[in-house]
Amino acid sequence: MCLDKDMLFRRFRKIGRAVEHVQRMRIIVGVFLKYGYEPLARRLPLPSPWHLPFKSQRQIQEHIALLTPPERLRAALEELGPTFVKLGQLLSTRTHLLPRAYTLELANLHDQVPPFPFDQVKAILRAEFKRPLEDIFMTIEESPIGSASIAQVHRAILITGQNCVVKVQRPGIEKTVRVDLELMAYLATLLENHVDGWRVHQPSAVVAEFARSMEQELDFGAEAGHIERFANQFKNEPTIYVPAVVPGLVTKRVLTMEYIEAVKASNFDALGLAGLDRRQIATNITDLVMKQIFVHGFFHADPHPGNLLVMSKGRLGILDGGMVGRIDDELRERIIEVLLAAADRDAPRLAEVIAVTCKAPANLDRSGLSYDLMEVFGQYGTQSIGEFDVSGALTSVTRLIHEYNLVMPSRLSMLIKCLIVLEGTGRALSPKFSLAGLLEPYRTQFVLHQFSPQVLLKKAKKLHRELDVLMEAVPRGLNNLLEQLQAGKFAVRLMDPPLESAVNRLVYGVYISVLLLSSSLLWSHQVPPTIRGTSVIGCVGFIAAIVLGAKMMWSIRRLNTSKRNKEE
Repeated sequence: MCLDKDMLFRRFRKIGRAVEHVQRMRIIVGVFLKYGYEPLARRLPLPSPWHLPFKSQRQIQEHIALLTPPERLRAALEELGPTFVKLGQLLSTRTHLLPRAYTLELANLHDQVPPFPFDQVKAILRAEFKRPLEDIFMTIEESPIGSASIAQVHRAILITGQNCVVKVQRPGIEKTVRVDLELMAYLATLLENHVDGWRVHQPSAVVAEFARSMEQELDFGAEAGHIERFANQFKNEPTIYVPAVVPGLVTKRVLTMEYIEAVKASNFDALGLAGLDRRQIATNITDLVMKQIFVHGFFHADPHPGNLLVMSKGRLGILDGGMVGRIDDELRERIIEVLLAAADRDAPRLAEVIAVTCKAPANLDRSGLSYDLMEVFGQYGTQSIGEFDVSGALTSVTRLIHEYNLVMPSRLSMLIKCLIVLEGTGRALSPKFSLAGLLEPYRTQFVLHQFSPQVLLKKAKKLHRELDVLMEAVPRGLNNLLEQLQAGKFAVRLMDPPLESAVNRLVYGVYISVLLLSSSLLWSHQVPPTIRGTSVIGCVGFIAAIVLGAKMMWSIRRLNTSKRNKEE
């Protein structure tokens, strides 16, 4: 009976989830129809429950006649709520997917929404902390100092007297995001399979990457861990300050942090009134992000001005550690190789590095990719360091990666997004900002580091480990091959005598190769019995392989001579 109840519960849960999907999809379809996307909706094979009566084109135009196409998309995403707003913000950095007019408009998406009631805030805090709020806080301000699509933030004073801020997740947001992500993944699949020209943009990959970033943002416990890691990275940096996380007051839905007096980097008027140098602030932000990426390998993936605080004397504070990126040693080396190839204008080498870094298809046109990269060099190579458009160059290369059906790793995609946002942040703070100019010293440093004794020793150790693994694997593989040969499974029977003779020589060559390789391994590992450190078995086998190989070459040469004599 218990099993029947469990099965019944799962069935009702599945039905409830399907109803949620249908209801939400009807809302999504309805909003996009409202903003004039009827032609696209008609090309998607949506299930009948998700369809709405299509309005006429005349009626739609009456509502949106004053909006440009990019403005329609922005308005539609804002109306659909937080998940779609976040997706639009991600797409604003993907200029290889959308025209520039769209990405510029999507950059204006507002993540400020009306706050939810303070009674709900207190209810969430009680449920998460599982104790009376009077035992934790002396006061909590009812009016939030910030209200975004995922959470809102309130100032508070702890019972200890410490000033803090409390970030509280919106009620029901996790469920809303989950349903939206599932529907986005479904729609992305439909676009890839049923709408011409969309497969090359890999919408499913974009949605998958977006889903991972949303999962990070919804877990405040993980965000607290990120912030503490940032604090450890910069504990000895006098120009950077990371607000402390309050121990014991962090859950998946609540994050409590130290409050600091500062100005948001996005508040340009306040920065001017405080007498702070905006160009120097942009330089400090770049230095912060570069150290995170190339020194620590762990970086804030969304360094826009709203996520950065400017304290007295231009000291930087970091906010919102929900979206982070990671760079391991292998990817760092690939990035350095890209920088070297780009600096040398070596398009073939750059094409090879890109093919290795990204998942390349078997039929990759390397020469075509190399040629197109030369076109990019021609477009951006004439720009001076001060005028070099890093975002434009990255966008052009990313567009080529997608056009040649290469699959970019999510870590690299996150890095490119970070650099594009970083350049936009710098230029917003100072029109004379040059990301390329600030990157130049780092590039030189990377090159010198790449050929340092420590790095070369590290590579040698890695090569040694890989050779050890190979030496362990090769004998097992050779043993399997010999067993197959002894069992007769490798036999090839052909009716054509000349071809049969050639196959016999091929098999004979395989035997000689096996003998040569196995003898070399025995010799190099000094397998006993040995004479003066030399393996007798290995030495004899090696000499035998050389003799048999010479005999085989002499036999092939004699056969070729005989054929020529017959032809004459």
